[in-house]
This record gives sequence, structure tokens and C-alpha cells, in this order.
Amino acid sequence: MRIASVMAEGRGDTDLLLHGVAMRAQARGLRLCGTVQINSNCDADRPCDMDVQVLPDGPVIRISQTLGPAARGCRLDPAALEQAVAESETRLDAGCDLVIVNKFGKHEAEGRGFRGLIANALTAGVPVLVGVNHLNAARFQTFCEGLAEPVAPDDAALDAWLAPLYTD
Repeated sequence: MRIASVMAEGRGDTDLLLHGVAMRAQARGLRLCGTVQINSNCDADRPCDMDVQVLPDGPVIRISQTLGPAARGCRLDPAALEQAVAESETRLDAGCDLVIVNKFGKHEAEGRGFRGLIANALTAGVPVLVGVNHLNAARFQTFCEGLAEPVAPDDAALDAWLAPLYTD
């Protein structure tokens, strides 16, 4: 079982790191599945837009609900999240070399979301790289029975973790 987590401090930093990892891994020939958050339309007027790209080539799915300009906070759209999970599971079933999940969040901690995809990938022997935040780090370690390797939030450390997956 090969599983790793990455946690960056700044808002959106983990998303940027995982997106970069995915692009480099794909360029090196790895078959990917999972999601990376791309937030293609985030700005001051839409601070809660959460767009994920299903790896390797789409679709892009908005997983946040549109609550209107007076809304306080963000809310995940459960149906959109399940669509992203289903798309990722289809790609895992078709065969992949690496699963990347943009975040082990509240839904995963509660047994939903990408939790099944992660478990299925590990059962199949497919390495998994997961973004984790401080709120769910302990629950993530419990889920993976303490076997997840924390990787420093920088490109060199992430590339070193990926190196054994490359055959060239």
C-alpha cells in the first residue's frame, strides 16, 4: 500500500501543488485518475466557487453550491461531488497508475466522498496522493491506519515521491 498526503499552509496552495504534480505525472506518461481543484473562475465576487477537474482530461465539475451574493460561507454540492467520484471510479476501473484526490475533507472523514475511491485504489495496488487540511489530518491518518506518508508541500518532495512510479 502506497499512500501519501500533502498539506500546504496558504489557501489554495495544496490545490496548486497537486495540479502541478498531475500535469508533470501525465507528461511523464502516468495514467491518472481522481481530481484536482482548479478554481478557474474564483475572484472576489465568487470566493466559494470550487471547480474540480476529473483526471486526466475532464470534465470540470463545480462542486460548490451557488448560494447567492448574500451567502456566508461555502457549501459543497453533494450531487456534484458524487458525479466527480463516479467519473473518477470509472477511470480507476479502466486502469490507472496514480490516484490524486484534491482533498480528504469532511465528507471523506464521515465515510463518503472519495473515501471509497481511495480504498479501492489501495486494494488494487494503485498509489494514492491526497491533499489534506489541518481539520481532517487526524481523521485521514485514522482512515489509512497511520500508513500515509506525509510529503513536504514542495515540487521537489512530491516529484521524489512519484519517482518510483516512472519506468523511463
